[in-house]
Amino acid sequence: MKTPICDFIEQYSKDEYIRLHMPGHKGKIHTGCEKSDITEVFGADVLYNADGIIKESYENARSLFKAGMTLYSTEGSSLCVRAMLYLAKLNMGTRANVVLATRNAHSSFISASALLGFDIDFIYPEDSNYLSAKITPEELDKRLSQSLKKPFCVYVTSPDYLGNMLDIEGLSRVCHLHGLPLLVDNAHGAYLAFLEKSEHPIAMGADMCCDSAHKTLPVLTGGAYLHVSEGFKEAMPSAKDAMRLFASTSPSYLILKSLDKANAYLENGYGARLGELIRKVDSLKAELTEHGYTLVGDEKIKLSIKAKELGYLGTELADILYRSKIVCEFCDEDYLVLMLTPDNSRSEIQVLKKALLSIEKRDRILTCPPKLEPLETVFSPREAIFKKKKRVKTENALGKVYGDACASCPPAVSIAVCGERLNESAIALLKYYKIEEISIIE
Repeated sequence: MKTPICDFIEQYSKDEYIRLHMPGHKGKIHTGCEKSDITEVFGADVLYNADGIIKESYENARSLFKAGMTLYSTEGSSLCVRAMLYLAKLNMGTRANVVLATRNAHSSFISASALLGFDIDFIYPEDSNYLSAKITPEELDKRLSQSLKKPFCVYVTSPDYLGNMLDIEGLSRVCHLHGLPLLVDNAHGAYLAFLEKSEHPIAMGADMCCDSAHKTLPVLTGGAYLHVSEGFKEAMPSAKDAMRLFASTSPSYLILKSLDKANAYLENGYGARLGELIRKVDSLKAELTEHGYTLVGDEKIKLSIKAKELGYLGTELADILYRSKIVCEFCDEDYLVLMLTPDNSRSEIQVLKKALLSIEKRDRILTCPPKLEPLETVFSPREAIFKKKKRVKTENALGKVYGDACASCPPAVSIAVCGERLNESAIALLKYYKIEEISIIE
C-alpha cells in the first residue's frame, strides 16, 4: 500500500525549498520535527477538499476499514463526533430534534448538542454507572417503542472507558427497524477492524462511527477517523463539509503523515501482530484472575482492574506501578485502566506482569460509587452554556441547575450535564469523586 502523504512530505523536505509560507519555523530545526511540519502548500492537497495525495490516502484507509467513506481528523474524535451528529441532523427528515444517547457520552457530545441545538434524551440502563451504560437491544427497542418523540438518531459509546463493549450488531438492527441511524463513539476501538473477525462498528451495522486512531494504533495524538457506512449514502455528499464546519483550517501534516503511514502498517501483518498480543493479554488476564484480581470489560487489549476487590484504591495501584516505571491510562478510587498495543514489547508485558503479581491481595474495600438516578432537564446544553453562573460548594447545590459545560479528561464523561437539576444521587456522586466545588446557573 502506498503512503502518498508521507512520500510528498519526505520529498518536500529533501528539496530544500525556501519556505515563504506558514509555519513560522520555516523548516529550521527547533524541536526536531520541523522539516515535516508543513501547511497546505502546492501539491500537499487540502484536507477537506481533497483531490490528490490526501484523497488517495483516504481511499487506502476506507478500504482497510471496509467503510463506505473514511475521512481523517487531526483534532481527535471530538471533531468527528460533532461532524457525524451534524450529518445525522441534516438527514433527520420529520423526526424530532432529539438524540437518544447512552448516559456515558464524552463531553464532545455535550458540546455538539450546544453547537447544533439538539435536545438529549438520555438512556439509563439498569446495568450502568457513570462511566458505563450497558444498553441491550431489548432495552433500546422498548425505549424507542415508548418514546413520544422519535429521535433523529441513536448515539452510543462502545468500547467505553473501562473496556465494556455493546452489542452493536443487535443495536443497529433495532435502530434500522425503527428507521433510525446508529452512531457509535468508537474512539477506543480502531483496532477492532483488524481482529480475525471484525468487531468494528461499521462491520456490525452502525451507520457512522469515529475512531481515535491515536488511542490504539501507531498514530500521533490527535489522529482520528470518521467512517460512514455504505448503507448511509445520504450522509456521504455532505461529510467533508461537516468536518470542515468544525475543523481548524490549519491541519497538522505531522498527524496526517502518521495517519497515512498507519495504512501501510495496518496492511502489513498488523492482524497477526494483534492476534499475538491478544493471546499474551488473555494469558496475563488468566494469571491475574488466579492471583485475586477482578477484571471488568470485554476489550481484548485493555486491562481494567476493579481495584477495591484486591483491597486497594485504583490510585494506590497506579502509584505502585509507577514505582516500576509503568504509567497507567486512567485511575480513580475504583478502577485502574491499562491500554496495550502490539507496540508494547514482550519484555514490557513481562515487567507489567511481574509488578501486578507482586502486589499482595488484601481485604476487600467495601465502599462503592452511588448510583446516579435520572436527572431532570431544565435547560438544553445550548441554553445552559449561555446562562449566568456562579461557583458554589457541592454540598450547597442540591436542587440547583448544573452549569459546568465540560468534564475533565480523562475520562471526559460528565456526572451531571449542564442544564440538569442536581438531585441527591448526583450530589453524592460528585462528592464521592471529591468534586468539592461546581458551577450552577443563577
